[in-house]
Amino acid sequence: MTEGGDGAPARVVVADDQTVVREGIVMLLGLLPGIEVVGAAADGDEAVRLVAELDPDVVLMDLRMPRCDGAEATRRIRAEHPRTQVVVLTTYADDASLFPALRAGARGYLTKDAGGDEIVRAVRSVLSGDAGLSPGIQRRLLERLSEPEPTTPSQEAPDGLTTRETEVLVLIADGLTNQEIARNLHVSTATVKTHINNLFAKTGLKDRAQAVRYAFTKGLVRPPGG
Repeated sequence: MTEGGDGAPARVVVADDQTVVREGIVMLLGLLPGIEVVGAAADGDEAVRLVAELDPDVVLMDLRMPRCDGAEATRRIRAEHPRTQVVVLTTYADDASLFPALRAGARGYLTKDAGGDEIVRAVRSVLSGDAGLSPGIQRRLLERLSEPEPTTPSQEAPDGLTTRETEVLVLIADGLTNQEIARNLHVSTATVKTHINNLFAKTGLKDRAQAVRYAFTKGLVRPPGG
């Protein structure tokens, strides 16, 4: 049986922006042993709020939601409420969805074709401190780990930039728009703008052209043909 820390059923919040899907997941979970649904959220902001209010054991988190997407909500939940684990439950299994979610702190990752037994196993696994990954996701991770590392300039982030700010800077230098950066990192456009404002403030840059020159000068990217 899937249980919380004191032998009680695992308390779960469901986050999905599609009403029919969300209600269907809640109904399915209600039939599974050892799981108690304590809340349901229509976007990432609401998921973070419900976690603060309800202190659930696990959030089943969709990724592509309005206002605050699943990866950003996962980051906030893991930072502010580390006792609560996150299992992604999404339609998407591509690298652009998978890896940002795992980097954000998700301990499980399932696609929406998962059955009830698979969901129970994932919840049980993350509550035990293990990863709750579907077999397909495990294969993709192994494939990715077996791929040769890309050759990129290796240098510590300058001027106190965070890892994410450096990622945004590199993507600016690659010519991506804010919307494209948001899709690439699977965050909201507003989050990208915040990172850009922060990195501009730290480096004294005033526009994207200066940011491109800065990235080349600091060795974060190579000039074309370099």
